Amino acid sequence: MIELVTEALDGVKLVRSRRFEDERGYFTESWNARAFAAIGIDTRFVQDNHSRSVKAGTVRGLHYQAPPFAQAKLVRVSQGRVVDVAVDARRGSPTFGQHFKAELSAENGLQLFVPAGFLHGFMTLEDDCHVQYKVDAHYDKASDGTVRFDDPDLAIDWGMLAARAVLSEKDAAAPLWRDFTSPFVWQGG
Repeated sequence: MIELVTEALDGVKLVRSRRFEDERGYFTESWNARAFAAIGIDTRFVQDNHSRSVKAGTVRGLHYQAPPFAQAKLVRVSQGRVVDVAVDARRGSPTFGQHFKAELSAENGLQLFVPAGFLHGFMTLEDDCHVQYKVDAHYDKASDGTVRFDDPDLAIDWGMLAARAVLSEKDAAAPLWRDFTSPFVWQGG
C-alpha cells in the first residue's frame, strides 16, 4: 500500500500511497501505522495540522521546533501543488545545511516525511492550496523558530523570485542560516 519513492539526507523520505480508482474517483490510505513502519517511518503522531494558502507564491518556512518539542512531520497536499523542502539542521551531520525538495500535489499523491532536526518549508505553486501534515510533538510557542527561505548559503531554488514571495511577518524577519544557532545535534548513523 505504501511505496518508498526515495530517501535522502539520512531520514527524509518521499512516499506514495497506492490509490484505488474507479469511475467515482479514488480511495487511498494517507496514513497506516503498519505500512509506514515497514518502510522505516515508525512514528507516533500526536497532532494533525491543515494549512490553506490563498495565493500562489506563498512561502511558509523554513520552520522548526527546538528540542524538547522538536517535530517529525508527514506532509501531503490535499488541494493544489507545492514545492516542499527539508533542510538538515543537525550539527555534526555529514549533510548539515543540505536540502531535499519535492513537488507535492493533490494529483501526484506524494507525501514527504521530515524527521526532527530538519527545517521545513513549502511554497505554493497554485492559488488555494491545502497542505496537511501530521506531527509527533505538540506545538510549543517558545520552541518555535524560522530561518530565511531565500538564504543565499542554503541556495534553495524555489522556482520564483524571492521578491514575489508572499510571507508572514515572522518569515520575512527570519534570520539567515549563518546567524542561526541550530539546537539540533546529529546522533550518528
